[in-house]
Amino acid sequence: MNISKVDLNLLVYLDVLLREGSVTKAANQLSISQPAMSNGLRRLRELFKDPLLIRTSGGMTPTKRAIDLQPIIRDVLSKLETTIKPEVDFDPLQSSRTFRIMASDYAESTLLMEVIRRLTEEAPNVTLDLITPSDVTFHDVEHGKVDMAINRFDELPLSFHQKVIWSDSFCCVLNSHNPIVDNFTLDSYLSSKHIWVSKTGFGIGVGIDPTEVQKLGWVDAELTKINKQRNIRVFTRHYHVALQLAKAQNLIATLPSEAAKLYIHDPEVVMLEPPFKIPPITLKMAWSPLLQHDAGHIWLRRLIIEVGSELCPP
Repeated sequence: MNISKVDLNLLVYLDVLLREGSVTKAANQLSISQPAMSNGLRRLRELFKDPLLIRTSGGMTPTKRAIDLQPIIRDVLSKLETTIKPEVDFDPLQSSRTFRIMASDYAESTLLMEVIRRLTEEAPNVTLDLITPSDVTFHDVEHGKVDMAINRFDELPLSFHQKVIWSDSFCCVLNSHNPIVDNFTLDSYLSSKHIWVSKTGFGIGVGIDPTEVQKLGWVDAELTKINKQRNIRVFTRHYHVALQLAKAQNLIATLPSEAAKLYIHDPEVVMLEPPFKIPPITLKMAWSPLLQHDAGHIWLRRLIIEVGSELCPP
């Protein structure tokens, strides 16, 4: 039998008939006339090639075929009802959902630390699976395998939804005993040794060639504009490593201010304004259009945006 020719309303009729054991009661339950329900029972008998309900002295009695069908029909209808009913609002207190987020070390150390703290209070059973940029491709986000990506992006596919979390300035982090602290000028900056730190975009990173200044990013691009170049001795993709090196060695880490604030209360660290102009950068959140209307995703996006505005006000 071609299932497309079956009137699914008949399954609803059968479910109610077997539950009520009466054509009249079933008709009242479904708010249809008794003749319409009787006609429905006739069609059901033709469909299943079985009387299904037989009038006896005790009322309408189901046949063995009807008894066997009853749990199957109830299960099918229950699954259909669950499938087609509108998605209920996301309840963070009750949810045990896992959200997969691709995040740079910069975003993890700053934004997501506070997001996680908020989750322990507002969504105690929600789990975050934080993935590095090297583990993710654009396709993973596009197909919804990763809920969102949070990073500094040079470019994104046009199909992605995106939201700027914050704009961040740069600062220089030095050991408080570094001899140039009291004479921090462009000349002393350039005569020092530096730590380079960055990781943007998606995919596996490649090694850095220190001679390719144009590929080194924001800080070195601005130095190039004034015909200057810094002496980079360490290249890393981890902000905590850069901060630790700046604290322990006479090396300068020039990095986004929100990352530098991780050490703001450390007496061994000094934060200074760069001796040249560096345009601010933006931290963005990007996600697939497949998740745009997902209730849980909407809730998490709002939480992340709220945390971002609190940590780094516009």
